[in-house]
Amino acid sequence: MKKLNFAIIILIIMWGVFLIFRQKAIPFGIHPRDISSLKGILFAPFIHANFQHIIANSLAIFLLTFFMSLFYERIAVFSWFAISITAGIILWIIGRKAYHIGASITIFGLIGFLITSGLFRKNLKAFLLAVLVGILFGGALIGILPGNPNISWEGHLSGLISGILWAYFLRNVEAKRNTNKNLPETNIESLDDE
Repeated sequence: MKKLNFAIIILIIMWGVFLIFRQKAIPFGIHPRDISSLKGILFAPFIHANFQHIIANSLAIFLLTFFMSLFYERIAVFSWFAISITAGIILWIIGRKAYHIGASITIFGLIGFLITSGLFRKNLKAFLLAVLVGILFGGALIGILPGNPNISWEGHLSGLISGILWAYFLRNVEAKRNTNKNLPETNIESLDDE
């Protein structure tokens, strides 16, 4: 149950923002190269335009966040926010002039992280998770290509790049918590999510 907590919290925040603010929150998204829009780097993944938008993102963000918590327990929360913020920065730099919102920025980041982390870590469990994520979400990767003008392919691409970068940066960081109290502490306590 503990592994589900973070995924549930993310969903509650997303739905809370949507139900309370609706479209009034859109100006808090990312408007590329607009200094006043830098706040969107933090808020954009939690803002959705309509019910169709938030419903489309809810299952994916829940499952991918749960997979992060389950397989990368030690770094799950840090990675989630690092991926999201880095994707927002990239999007702020490369995106077209429009408001970019939605959890898909982070969804594509988590897909990129979970797939490439399985390759970078050279670990069987991480590799099997990468295969599972590839099967479940690999088809979504078409979303990094320009298409529908109402969909931020730049946000998807930014997320994917961010996820790959963080998978590489964190490739040698222990994924699971050390439950043996007799072993010495590691030097990565700053990555704890507690």
